Amino acid sequence: MKNLLQFLARYSNFLIFLILEVVAFILIATSHQYQHSAIWSSANRIVAGLDNITTTVGDYFQLKKDNQLLIEENAWLKNQLTRQANQLEKYVEIDSLYQYSHLDVEYIPAKVIGLTTHKHHNYLTINKGQRDSIEVDMGVICHDGVVGIVSAVSEKYSLVVPLIHTEMHTSCRLKKNDYIGRTQWRGIDYKKVELKDISRHVDVAQGDSVVTSGLTSVFPGGILVGTVESCELTDGDNYYHITMRPTTDYRKLKYVQVIRNHVTYAEEEP
Repeated sequence: MKNLLQFLARYSNFLIFLILEVVAFILIATSHQYQHSAIWSSANRIVAGLDNITTTVGDYFQLKKDNQLLIEENAWLKNQLTRQANQLEKYVEIDSLYQYSHLDVEYIPAKVIGLTTHKHHNYLTINKGQRDSIEVDMGVICHDGVVGIVSAVSEKYSLVVPLIHTEMHTSCRLKKNDYIGRTQWRGIDYKKVELKDISRHVDVAQGDSVVTSGLTSVFPGGILVGTVESCELTDGDNYYHITMRPTTDYRKLKYVQVIRNHVTYAEEEP
């Protein structure tokens, strides 16, 4: 108490001055319409500026959650589109016999928590596993195209073999003419994958899109795999030497979707 009284006595003049200034400010603000509007306008600008800063900071820390929600929403929308498409039964030709086919596809969102791109046997680790209905041999894609295939699964995590793995081969086709080939990686540049088994009589050129063939249950047909960068044909060769650039940039990969794909075929039509 003694220290407080000493403080008030020492700064009494300044405190009285400050109180009078506040009183004068209030009187001016309440008795004159123009000053009242100007003061409140300035106060609103200051408060709005502080609110904007607070919102911006909050949005920044919310980005991670928002990204996860967008990934899950995207997967949900794909699942809805697939269910609608499955309501329409179509004929497909299998071994020259027409049979009914039903394709049931579910997309499970996941996050990449580990990956390599500089080894001959590269792998990705994702944060979904058996408890999320992930199984071995399921296809994995991202918004740019094919990523790889699940090779091992634990309770909470899964290991994915990407296109940039020397033992990974994916059935694909040239989009413009449906000619079937397969991918192969030589283990050198993660941005270059070979397209094999394209015969010399096929029309192929730089810039052609390569998509999944749909011949296996791993990937539905038509998903982007890469773009042709170069195609060479020398005398005596029966097949092109084709290099393509994968549409997936593995070093920027953060989120993926695992394809839970069930294919059933009905009995042959009489």
